[in-house]
Amino acid sequence: MTEQDWDSAADPMRRVGRRVEFHAAIGSTNDRARAALVEPPGDGLAVVADLQTAGRGRRGRTWASPAGANLMVSVGVRPRLSAARAGLLGIAAALAVRDASAELLPANDLRVKWPNDVVTVDGRKVAGLLVETAISGDAVAEAIIGMGINVNWPVAEMPADLQGRAASLCDLAGGPRDRVELLRRLMEHLDRELAALERGESPLERLATVSALDGRRVVIDTGDGQQEGTALGLTDDGQLLLETNGGRQTLAIGEVVSVRTEMPAGAAP
Repeated sequence: MTEQDWDSAADPMRRVGRRVEFHAAIGSTNDRARAALVEPPGDGLAVVADLQTAGRGRRGRTWASPAGANLMVSVGVRPRLSAARAGLLGIAAALAVRDASAELLPANDLRVKWPNDVVTVDGRKVAGLLVETAISGDAVAEAIIGMGINVNWPVAEMPADLQGRAASLCDLAGGPRDRVELLRRLMEHLDRELAALERGESPLERLATVSALDGRRVVIDTGDGQQEGTALGLTDDGQLLLETNGGRQTLAIGEVVSVRTEMPAGAAP
């Protein structure tokens, strides 16, 4: 795909994705989106790369992807959002990724796994997000939303350690998907999600309808140890509410290390 192809996903009438900047190769799209925020009009610029040489995921992990197969895009924004609601930004962005990706599939059955992964019904990861925020006083000064979606990377071609844990849109759809069309839809959804957040709306009610965790027994790595319990949903500020043997706990950060497929007795789906 050429730079002109990617440009066709831009829309000057939108805030998010009003322009698209394409790189055949770049160190990190998140780093470029952050730098672009001081280059007017950098707010809302979508930075897309066919290959990242220093891409990163959550908790310092690297993000590996073959050149030209997947959608790797970052958007930098200066949201009109209080610091107390910063945790909702990642959830809103994950919903945008989920909704845009599901529109290219025959079955609209993708889920969002807290804090902000997009997975299949059986828990295989389709997309991941890295949201980096800067707080100034009681407000979010800037946010860099990095999104990586497995599009045309068949599971059979992935490294062995990923094949049981990952999924790709091309496999789920039965054929290749158009990455430019996916970007266009993603920018439309993300633009709406950001505007809704800034109006004071919450994405939590919609998240509950597509959550991969609610009502399920999970193990969470908090960085200081592990917590096991039943996921009850999220608090108003986006923390995971967990029913444990020691009572209810809220987790602001964490990594889901296991999810029981079966629902506990009496749990609501």
